[in-house]
Amino acid sequence: MLFFSAGAYAQEITDTTSLRQSLEKATAAIRNAFEKGDAALVAQLHSKDVIKYFGGNNVIVGRDAVEKGAKDWFQNSKVEFVENAVENTEFVGKIAIQTSIFAIKTTPKSGGGSSIGRGRSMVIYIQDKTSPTGWLTLREFVQEAPAKMRL
Repeated sequence: MLFFSAGAYAQEITDTTSLRQSLEKATAAIRNAFEKGDAALVAQLHSKDVIKYFGGNNVIVGRDAVEKGAKDWFQNSKVEFVENAVENTEFVGKIAIQTSIFAIKTTPKSGGGSSIGRGRSMVIYIQDKTSPTGWLTLREFVQEAPAKMRL
């Protein structure tokens, strides 16, 4: 009986080439939606129950809040991902957990200089047939990225 109980709670680790490729396409679609300034598509690529933690009290809850935040950002700025280095990806059943270092260049539409923000994120994705890519962002945690190492 103990053997059965332990086996019932074991994680189903899955990691196939097709899963990795589909997640890579999904994350590229998210970055492309930001670069196109398409707030509606950005929202569609997030779960209706998404929670995004950006440190301190900066928390975004829900798909509608993601769309509003993106729309406000895109109204005033052009957004471009200039770095996206995946550190680790783990698949467990229909869930993917990915950590990456990213950099986003924000250029004000009214003129002025661009700024680049770097961060490290851990994103939890779930497979979902309602998503245009087959994956939705469920949770996202962002912190400051480590300094770039010089060789």
